[in-house]
Amino acid sequence: MAKKKSILDLYKMKENGEKAAWIVLYDACFASYAEDAGMDMILCGDSVGMIVYGFPGTVPVTMDVSIAHCQAVRRGAPNTYLIGDLPFGSYHASCEDAVRNAVRFYKEADVDAVKLEGGVAVADKIRAIVNAGMVVFGHIGLTPQSSASMGGFKAQGRTTGSARAIIEDAIAVYKAGARVLLLEGVPEEVCAYIHRMLPIPVYGIGAGADCDGQVLLAADALGMYKSFTPKFAKKYADIAGLATQGMSDYIREVKGGEFPAPEHKYKISGDAADFEKLFDEMAPLFGD
Repeated sequence: MAKKKSILDLYKMKENGEKAAWIVLYDACFASYAEDAGMDMILCGDSVGMIVYGFPGTVPVTMDVSIAHCQAVRRGAPNTYLIGDLPFGSYHASCEDAVRNAVRFYKEADVDAVKLEGGVAVADKIRAIVNAGMVVFGHIGLTPQSSASMGGFKAQGRTTGSARAIIEDAIAVYKAGARVLLLEGVPEEVCAYIHRMLPIPVYGIGAGADCDGQVLLAADALGMYKSFTPKFAKKYADIAGLATQGMSDYIREVKGGEFPAPEHKYKISGDAADFEKLFDEMAPLFGD
């Protein structure tokens, strides 16, 4: 069994030019698949709100929901580096809130790091969590928690003005003490520049290839989520198609009497006559 990576291993991978692969998922079953496959990291993301609960965005996700799913992922992947995603509202009001909720992830879900969205606006929250002894992953660019203020799930940094703001966010996150930075939904040129300028690992999701590794939602990579597929996602499997076909076959066999077949049935132990006698004795009890 492979040894779980540490933050130092992530830095060593960066130094050696080895790309890191991580995935976003929310349950023990798929977490075990990721660990068996050799995934470097798992993010238990607040996208659980959309993928599992059917919300239109991530804002409704609560700390209790986040913690419960993070616990499930840890049980499924005990030897994989795990990042807990601080949900909307859990770190915005104060540094005290940010530290308290980050601590919950560490104490209740045994995470290796926490992630929060934003740059300049949350730098003080990042610094507070870092000063409390925890590892922070920053997340800038297209930040789903604030997608409403961005006009939806749209790429960011496509003009020099918006690119400047993203670069300023990257600098603020780094100077606040974040050990890792995730860039989402930005042009490759912007990601490449930030990657070149920062000494910490810089990862991308929809940010091109010139960075230290990639993350995708398992729901996108495995073809599970049918409502929306981002431009940057690649489908490595078609679980939705397989699942739909499997359920269709199940319905057909149930309605046609093909399932359960003899190999799916349990057999009585003993003489069939004894069971017939038992049934005759019990029958009157079903009367009025």
